[in-house]
Amino acid sequence: MSYHAPLADMRFVLNELAGLTEVAALPGFEDVNPELADAILEEAAKLAENVLAPLNRVGDLHGNKLADGVVTTAPGFKDAYTQYRENGWNGLRISTDLGGQNMPALIATAVEEMWKGSNMAFSLCPLLTLGAMEAIEHHASEELKATYLPKMAEGSWTGTMNLTEPQAGSDLAQVRSKAVPADDGTYRISGQKIFITYGEHDMAENIIHLVLARLPDAPAGVKGISLFVVPKFLVNADGSLGARNDVKCVSIEHKMGIHGSPTCVMSYGDNGGAIGWLVGEANRGLGYMFTMMNAARLGVGVEGMGLAEAAYQKAVSYARERVQSRELGSADPAPAAIIRHADVRRMLMTMRALVEAERALTYFACASLDKATRHPDGREAQKWNAVVGFLTPIVKAWNTENASRIASLGVQVHGGMGFIEETGAAQYLRDARISAIYEGTTGIQAMDLVGRKTAAEKGLTAQALLGEVETTIGQLEAAGLADIAAALNKALAQARATTAYVVEQFEGKPREVAAGSVPYLELMGLTLGGWQMGRAALVAQRKLAEHDGDKAFFEAKLTTARFFAAYLLPQTASLAEVVLHGAESVLALPDEAF
Repeated sequence: MSYHAPLADMRFVLNELAGLTEVAALPGFEDVNPELADAILEEAAKLAENVLAPLNRVGDLHGNKLADGVVTTAPGFKDAYTQYRENGWNGLRISTDLGGQNMPALIATAVEEMWKGSNMAFSLCPLLTLGAMEAIEHHASEELKATYLPKMAEGSWTGTMNLTEPQAGSDLAQVRSKAVPADDGTYRISGQKIFITYGEHDMAENIIHLVLARLPDAPAGVKGISLFVVPKFLVNADGSLGARNDVKCVSIEHKMGIHGSPTCVMSYGDNGGAIGWLVGEANRGLGYMFTMMNAARLGVGVEGMGLAEAAYQKAVSYARERVQSRELGSADPAPAAIIRHADVRRMLMTMRALVEAERALTYFACASLDKATRHPDGREAQKWNAVVGFLTPIVKAWNTENASRIASLGVQVHGGMGFIEETGAAQYLRDARISAIYEGTTGIQAMDLVGRKTAAEKGLTAQALLGEVETTIGQLEAAGLADIAAALNKALAQARATTAYVVEQFEGKPREVAAGSVPYLELMGLTLGGWQMGRAALVAQRKLAEHDGDKAFFEAKLTTARFFAAYLLPQTASLAEVVLHGAESVLALPDEAF
């Protein structure tokens, strides 16, 4: 079985939970409506299912080849990218001023989920391009925007993010790459960057690198980092491509997964210095790069969700086909398909429920992003911006940690055959593992959540969202869905208690709070995911009562929400215990005892 876009659930979440109608009412989205969204999803599904999905295994097996500084991508990738570009997919969420379609982030996210679910390695190239465009559009000069954005918008040129170096890891204060001013107003960039996704490839005409480097007089630490545009090929005054810049891929990493995506070690300035242009003001580069990183973090959360959906689909397909052992409690002695066995169903339901909760919460976050950027009322826009800020580390980290869990469950459903590469189940597990690491590890996301997004604002946004959870609990009780309401109410109490703990203790005991930050993020993910599943249950019950739509779909939606409440939400109790009382044990052991 190959990937099939989950269009029914996407439509449900877009229209019933994320509020597509509200988003379409925002300024600039006048032409957006559910019918247009549906048409876009249908066309995207064709590319995902018929072009990208068949290349997923090809990319894994063939990887990329490096010779004389040139990277050749896996067979079929270049042609697939040409189709992707020529059909205008790169410009879906880009403004019409740059030749894009100006679609809401909400619709674009649903489309991007398909790219990531069908072929995660392929999807990383447009993900980084969109992030690079975001940084240039917000912070670069008008001249740089005019030079680079139109070609990047159409996908003829791609973009990268060059942050870390061999000695730095996530600590960008240790960046050593240099930028020396030249007489013509440009800079000469030198140094080495590692882990550069699609830093070199053969799918586009040019590659636009965004590079962090230090000026000669820069202060130490993160306050002394500047951001530069460094193209692979220099751009002539008429927009045509000129000479090759002094930037080169010197090796590609041999990785656990995402073999179809070239992860490059890039060398700048081996022959006198790569020519670069300063973005914005000197020594403010890290702040500018965070514009790109925040966009990428939401994108990686979508990636984790998309890959988890693919792993779930593969596990379901195998469970239907694999016949082994009689069904417990059945009078029929014949072996049954393993989907009839209780523990296999437990695993499949866990995978299904987590994916549905992630999709609902992620799309809600992206609708919030649309409101934050488009709402005409400044106070409303500010409110939604805070919501996006709070949800971004949760979407990134909860989705990606779940991706590894779900892919691992997929291997387990396959049994021994899951450990054999030919079945394809193992690829999802190998590919998923990186998503919880890059663009900020789970620990970094959790510290962002407890520090900047909770303690710094005294828990205002957290408590506002939890107030929405409480409203939904009342609606569930009124609708007779007492089981879901009760489970969600317990999770709500634990979320409120741990949020209060973070706010009260962070300033005086930051290490203790940090020790429980990942469990706190997990708890919030489960609680807010459970909130969305509760909302889904309300819609499903109403649709069933009104005989409106696909009866089997809504019955399954209601059943899955009940499973989430009964089987997954109770985990918030143990997570709360860890957050509130587990820090001392984390920090007690002396360093030399490890």
